Amino acid sequence: MTREMAEHPAAGIELLRALAAEGERIFSTSRARELGPAAGLSSAYVRQALHYLHQAGWIIRLKKGLYALGSAVPGVMPVHEYEIAMTLVEPAAISHWSAMSYHSLTDQIPRTVFVLTTSEASLPRAANGAHGKGRGLRTIAGTNYRFVRVKPERFFGTTRVWIAESRVTVTNVERTLVDGLNMPQYCGDFSEVLHAFEVRGQDIDVVRIIDYALRLGAATAKRLGWVLESQGVPESKLEGLAALPVTSYRTLDPSGPRKGPRNRHWMIQENLPGSIGT
Repeated sequence: MTREMAEHPAAGIELLRALAAEGERIFSTSRARELGPAAGLSSAYVRQALHYLHQAGWIIRLKKGLYALGSAVPGVMPVHEYEIAMTLVEPAAISHWSAMSYHSLTDQIPRTVFVLTTSEASLPRAANGAHGKGRGLRTIAGTNYRFVRVKPERFFGTTRVWIAESRVTVTNVERTLVDGLNMPQYCGDFSEVLHAFEVRGQDIDVVRIIDYALRLGAATAKRLGWVLESQGVPESKLEGLAALPVTSYRTLDPSGPRKGPRNRHWMIQENLPGSIGT
């Protein structure tokens, strides 16, 4: 406990107990002011008390005016990183490699929490304990959060799930897979995305995933056609993808080099490591 907290320990701890009793593991400054009097804190002192509690590690500052109870608070389950992500932007959905992990589509454990949001959202600014590391990337309490911004009409394919004691939004399996075809760099790499398709196998909702791919663009749709065909999906189910007009070849792995054999049926340049140079 820091010297500052030692001077005013009782009121600050009582405030944390009051918040925990209300089930408010994530709370605003205004909410702390409401509960302050019951903990023996005047409204004017609450902000200073929050500063002391943050410095002592009892609470985590998420962004201006928003905090989470720390793991040191007795009897309180630590706030899950996905729960924190939901408070940082609106709208928000756990996505890409994080969603792959949630849906058991990967054996890897990503060190970054990927969050899908819209291009109109205001990303959180760096603050004490929340330092910027490039555009769209924030670090809070040692966890990196990567915000992947899309246009509002491309924010779809999500579901609500329980994580610990909270409900959070996660991209569903099909949306997660097509996001991998679109941005494999946010899903480990393209080989990890292909592995995810193999893991899901015949349980993929083909109609849904084709609809999603068409909504995300021709390149994603053509990559999906190539992948589904390689998985043995009947050609009759892929006619809509095959008939989609494109004027040039698209790379199978958008993060890879423009090399490798060209598949005229799908207008895809097969730039996988084993294909390049053949």
